[in-house]
Amino acid sequence: MNSNLAVLIDGDNIPSAYLKEMMEEITKYGNPTIKRIYGDWTKPHLSKWKSILLENAITPIQQYSYTSGKNATDSAMIIDAMDILYSGKVNGFCIVSSDSDFTRLATRLREAGMLVIGIGEKKTPNPFIVACDKFVYIEVLKKPNDKKGSKADKSVDKAQVDKVTEKEISLISTTIADLSDDDGWAFLGDVGNMIQKKQPNFDSRNYGFLKLTPLIESLDKFELEMRESPKSQAKLVYVRNRVKK
Repeated sequence: MNSNLAVLIDGDNIPSAYLKEMMEEITKYGNPTIKRIYGDWTKPHLSKWKSILLENAITPIQQYSYTSGKNATDSAMIIDAMDILYSGKVNGFCIVSSDSDFTRLATRLREAGMLVIGIGEKKTPNPFIVACDKFVYIEVLKKPNDKKGSKADKSVDKAQVDKVTEKEISLISTTIADLSDDDGWAFLGDVGNMIQKKQPNFDSRNYGFLKLTPLIESLDKFELEMRESPKSQAKLVYVRNRVKK
């Protein structure tokens, strides 16, 4: 991945315990060349961040709360984001916050052609989520404690798993139909990309699976087919809606 990313973290709004997992997740989308975290570092609630910032080469930005009830951190992040945008040094942004105040910023950055990844807690309001290209819940980044065998490799922390509902099944089904050939088959990679555009916070890990393929396999609504790739030895996965008998 050649994309350079600016990572802007709302220190007042995100727990420090997930920093390592967050940074590992961000590298999937690009190279985090700018890494900054914002907050009032004179406040005791940010003390947990201080010991791990140097380990991850993240620059703390001091922002005093000038007025009671006003979030100065949001303003500082937004101003910096626009400065970085106009510098032309990055191809995308990762906004780490659960605050809906960043909705307009995410929208503006995408209007400028930037990739925007959001990371926040499951309490994040929907307007901010849908303003991003992709939104990842922090809760699913926590790795399971059980490291034994293949089960740990194919699952996420079960304490954070959501149930697949008819809403998600309908999203998958309609996306397959949108992309399918005359026989009803669609390339699963294309299906995954289209689902992400329709619903930025759709993530197989939300439902206990690290990848989309095992999630699809767990549902009796769909059929999977492995095909030979004409360009490599890798198998291509195709999917279609199961025909009712």
